[in-house]
Amino acid sequence: MDVLDLARTQFAVTSGLHFLFVVLTLGLAPLVAIMHTRWAISGRPLNEAMTRFWGQIYVINYALGIVTGLVMEFQFGLSWSGLSHYAGDVFGAPLAMETLVAFFLESTFLGLWIFGWGRLPKWLHLACIWLVTLTAYASAFYIMVANSYLQNPVGSVVRDGRMELVDFGALLTNKALVFAFPHVIGAGLFTGAMVLVGASAYQLRRRTEHLEFFTKSLRTGVLVAAIGIFITMGFGYAQFAVIPVEGKFTGNVGASIGLAVMMEFGQLLGLIVLLVMLPMIRVLPRLRWTHLVLMAMTPLPFVLSIAGWVAREVGRQPWMIWEKLTVADAMSPGLTSGMVTTSLIGFVAVLGLLAVVDYVLIARVVKRGPRGMDLGATASDDARTPALSF
Repeated sequence: MDVLDLARTQFAVTSGLHFLFVVLTLGLAPLVAIMHTRWAISGRPLNEAMTRFWGQIYVINYALGIVTGLVMEFQFGLSWSGLSHYAGDVFGAPLAMETLVAFFLESTFLGLWIFGWGRLPKWLHLACIWLVTLTAYASAFYIMVANSYLQNPVGSVVRDGRMELVDFGALLTNKALVFAFPHVIGAGLFTGAMVLVGASAYQLRRRTEHLEFFTKSLRTGVLVAAIGIFITMGFGYAQFAVIPVEGKFTGNVGASIGLAVMMEFGQLLGLIVLLVMLPMIRVLPRLRWTHLVLMAMTPLPFVLSIAGWVAREVGRQPWMIWEKLTVADAMSPGLTSGMVTTSLIGFVAVLGLLAVVDYVLIARVVKRGPRGMDLGATASDDARTPALSF
């Protein structure tokens, strides 16, 4: 590979690994917030246990995902300084907003939620997790604002060889954003819900003692998964109605393949979720033969999400900013194949290790079940846990 292909590969692999964390965070956050709301209203130990269990999985994924986000920041300065020089005044604005939202507001509210267990008033504690959810979605929104600008550069003009922002509102109403952002939200809901479904199916197949806990988790997951895949497919197809695609996929075989994978999986998963799971939602926890199917389906939303990004990004080639800046011109000058290869290996090693650690820790929590949760633990938990009857 030449240096340009290596730089593109580096960004594709690292951004893909990072998005695996992001899409799960976007899906789990509202689910945990809903569980916490149920607990705040009902006071039932079951709802508290669900909040703590799934909340702990959310915290694990969020904490490791933050680290992968830092690597993404390095990439722009390391490999794509041409983009920063040409369009940094425009492209950088939503990224700066995302940084403020994600690293300050979202992390602050999450910290209050984690350490406020038993210390904050009940409704204030509940408000914290909903603010975590809202700021997570605000963070995703600003990322999609930046990405949509690359797809359809609006609200800017070229002056002295650089893009200048003249209408921030145009960025927020970009037609490439209007349907893309709900599409990402749907993908997140589908992914988070399928983690609930897969983990619950695993425990139910093992004939868990926490039958009511994982039965309720499974039914919640199936319902939200159906909603999520419906949103994903609907807004995914709607994008083609508002964004001209002539020329975007011409000659880009990779984009065509990625698009086909995305659509085929979307249709298949949508069919399974809507036509098979929903009518069986009441008896699903008792049908052991379905548990293996549901467990096998768990990785598919992650694959589908990456396929969607492949189709969206490769289809824009050779442009970094559509018909304004090529990828070759956006690349940092002076890069050599050795430099990019070294950084590629380093980034992939770090992000790959984080992904492995993330899934191993989540798998351990799932295998252990809702006993002895660290999140929200109190001194009396050890004495109380054996008495939990779900």
